Amino acid sequence: MSGGEGSWAPEAARAAKAAGVAKAAGVAAGCATAVPGLLYLVGAGVPLGAFLLWPRTRAYALRLLTRGARPLVELERRRRTRFFADRFPEAYQGEGGALRYLAVRSWTGLVCGLVLGLLGYGVVLAGLLAGGVAGGTTGAAELLTQLVLGGVLLFLGLQGLAALTALDARLAREHFGPSERELLRRRIDELSVSRAAVVAAVDAERRRIERDLHDGVQQRLVALAMLIGRARRSGGRDPERAVELLGQAHREAGEVLAELREVAWRAYPSALDSLGLEEAIGGVAQRCALPLRIAYEVTGPLPRPVETAAYFVVSEAVTNAAKHSAAGSVSVRVTGTPGGPLTVRVEDDGRGGADPAGSGLTGLRGRVAALDGVLYVDSPLGGPTTIVAELPCA
Repeated sequence: MSGGEGSWAPEAARAAKAAGVAKAAGVAAGCATAVPGLLYLVGAGVPLGAFLLWPRTRAYALRLLTRGARPLVELERRRRTRFFADRFPEAYQGEGGALRYLAVRSWTGLVCGLVLGLLGYGVVLAGLLAGGVAGGTTGAAELLTQLVLGGVLLFLGLQGLAALTALDARLAREHFGPSERELLRRRIDELSVSRAAVVAAVDAERRRIERDLHDGVQQRLVALAMLIGRARRSGGRDPERAVELLGQAHREAGEVLAELREVAWRAYPSALDSLGLEEAIGGVAQRCALPLRIAYEVTGPLPRPVETAAYFVVSEAVTNAAKHSAAGSVSVRVTGTPGGPLTVRVEDDGRGGADPAGSGLTGLRGRVAALDGVLYVDSPLGGPTTIVAELPCA
């Protein structure tokens, strides 16, 4: 474990350093891309100025000016994606329009370039000052004055650069990324879809339980009652036949209890409440017709809704593998750390071809989505089938 942590630290440091270099390059590139934006606004805006002022031609001139600005705005989108790893919806049109974004972006980019130029000039002066000190031509009073003044200007320059960089990011979010209202609307849509999926999954589960009770347990109870009735009728005439029928009734009662216990486990496993998720998954292994390998690597307690969802992911996936995949074995791995997501991975060596839109997987996806989790299904023809659920525990 310590070896993994030791190798992780340098890798994380290298990744952070690479991200910092990319962002610095992105800031410099933003200064460069501001120049063509400003030239376009001036070069195209001045000739179209009269048409923009005349009401009859204003709309056409504005459309023409916006059309020319879009390639420059798209260049800014690619800059943010390339250097800052931002991801924006392709269809999002932004707030305020392309012209507003290009105008503000060009101004901030030029000011950012000016600040970078002043910082570079300060570096040159610092080099000259260091040379003067080394050559003995700079006195202590002058050196102190230059250090104080340079330190203040450096602080102001860095603060201005940080503010301009933050403004660039905010402008990009406003124009390329969803607004707060858009995010709220999407969240409402996601919750509506997940709620509908959960309701559909619960209804499907109720129908399956009712079908299992009607076609399985109920039919066995009818057969049990008939055996007992036949044994009663044979008791006086043929005691040996009555004993044989009672033996059959006893075996049938045991099978009914086993099937009823199976239906109860599908509805909700009591082991979750008393023993926890690990033991409940162990119960799935005991009832599975296939060899089931389990790796449970969870540290710390889990929220009850997360445990329930994880159990049903394992149970449904293992049941599907046993029934439909012609698999020879199934493996289950559950991993999680305090504060992080719980990951449930179920893999079988069957023939694959599982339909992600099927009722069983759709129900699982709805159950997972209700907890803001994600369900991944990978089942190419020929196998293997891998189902991964990520459940947030926060």
